[in-house]
Amino acid sequence: MVTFINRFTLTGPPDEFERLFEETSAFFRDRPGFLRHRLVRHTEQPAAYVNIADWADAESFRAAVAHPGFAPHAAALRTLATSEPHLYAPVLEREAAAADR
Repeated sequence: MVTFINRFTLTGPPDEFERLFEETSAFFRDRPGFLRHRLVRHTEQPAAYVNIADWADAESFRAAVAHPGFAPHAAALRTLATSEPHLYAPVLEREAAAADR
């Protein structure tokens, strides 16, 4: 598994960015190797978002972003935000004990 983390800084309206991101999310949902993602918004900097996406492997991620259908999504998002995308490999993961939930 690999994790894709993309930090966005908005240059356009948040509601439009979230709408376009939802469309991009729907595109990725159907790509082989996609597992899940979360889009989170900074609590004190409303123009800052982070997408955290898990993929089965780096090859699946690279194939998804190379797919011709992704280009329009990427172009649309670039009109509303700058981004810092990076791919990461997991090192450690821990969940809270059942009594702590």
